[in-house]
Amino acid sequence: MAFLIGGANSAVSGYDIDNSLRFNDGDSAYLGIDYSASATNRKKWTASFWVKRGVIDPSGSHQYIFGFDGSGNIEEYVQFESSTGYLQFDSRNASGGSSDVYIRTKMLFRDASAWYHIVIAADSTDATEGNRYKVYVNGVQQDLTASTAVPEDYEFFFNETTGTKKIGVAFTSNFYDGYLSEFHFVDGTQYAASVFGETNEDSGIWVPKDCKSDITYGNNGFFLEFKGTGTSQDASGIGADTSGNDNHWAVTNLAATDITTDTPTNNWCTLNPLINSAEDGAISEGNTKLVSGSSSWGHKLGTMGVTNGKWYYEAKVTSSTGAHYVGWQDVQPTQVQLAANPQSDSSGTTIWYTNTANDTTGHLRKNDTDDTAVSNAAIANGEIVGIALDLDSGTKTITIYKDGSAVDSDNTIASGNTGTLVPFIANATSGASIEVNFGNPPYANSSDAADENGYGAFEYAPPSGYYALCTKNLAEFG
Repeated sequence: MAFLIGGANSAVSGYDIDNSLRFNDGDSAYLGIDYSASATNRKKWTASFWVKRGVIDPSGSHQYIFGFDGSGNIEEYVQFESSTGYLQFDSRNASGGSSDVYIRTKMLFRDASAWYHIVIAADSTDATEGNRYKVYVNGVQQDLTASTAVPEDYEFFFNETTGTKKIGVAFTSNFYDGYLSEFHFVDGTQYAASVFGETNEDSGIWVPKDCKSDITYGNNGFFLEFKGTGTSQDASGIGADTSGNDNHWAVTNLAATDITTDTPTNNWCTLNPLINSAEDGAISEGNTKLVSGSSSWGHKLGTMGVTNGKWYYEAKVTSSTGAHYVGWQDVQPTQVQLAANPQSDSSGTTIWYTNTANDTTGHLRKNDTDDTAVSNAAIANGEIVGIALDLDSGTKTITIYKDGSAVDSDNTIASGNTGTLVPFIANATSGASIEVNFGNPPYANSSDAADENGYGAFEYAPPSGYYALCTKNLAEFG
């Protein structure tokens, strides 16, 4: 059996989405465009997009998904509000900077393991106030709180010509952090969510539809599938428009490594920002990088857990000093997951670690007992550790690889380890960093190797019969 921590979704659909774009708020990354044509109709528009959130920090800043910052207090944006996690829309013109429209959802968006399909559909010409601005999440129209509702015949700004429109930010700060997939924007028509998705009859899950031919995009409409990896504003770029309008977006601080296969139709494991140790570290790069804070310890668990199957992932050390831990951890319900030293959380812990980077000896710690030295197997800066977990054989094992070669000799999981195993990443030194690759690395590999199902991009080929942690594999082998 396998499960997704936090109840994450994965769409099971006959139509597959191949790519997403990963935003890291620390990179100040965004897409931008200046429309060359006049809006088809500024009173009507629809935005449809899928999001999987990265860092969720209630004490931090809100995150803009898309928006427009014009001159003289003219602005319009959609954002995740920081302290609560609701979706907020704000639009204002030059009249003193006060909001003409201010609407938010009652629903909160706090699950970093889930893909959400969001449709925002606006038509200010409708005589009924409640029909002028609609928000759908996974096909369900949401209850809204409107401090200032949409006035009749209000003209919105995101699809008009003047000024640069942006995806990933609205102004010069508070950048979006997470994944974005299949972004449709329609200029001149208000569409319902059913145009873009449907409920799967077998699973009951909301899934995407192949709908491009059913949409009239209007002059400034676009469809971003994130199939390109180039940084130019053209048909081969990251911001290429495939609607037929050629409204291609300029790229700022995004690279080919930000194009991932973590999508609504194949959800991938990432580090879980909602599970923290007492002395925590910061995660970034779409929840694939961990950097320890000033109190030294920092650890994270993955968003997917397993009790059977054969699974493989990699991690790359990206700091020259410090202790790094990579492996799997038992998460039985009775265990304490908030200890200051997370490698000693319980007798079910099974992890691989090195006391100091560049040491000549690595260590295999098992079941909260003294560690076993492994000659010439310490993890040094730039090296990649592979973790192969076998829960199908009679003797359950973890095999450790360093730069593609198996290095451990004492790798049997004790019989007392009966809970669900979850990927475990930790650093024990202030400022130490490690990047994890469950199949969508935040760094460039020298050669991308997939598992036997064709999923993942690893530096080294997974052992025969081992698979990457994604929902398509979990459905087949988990």
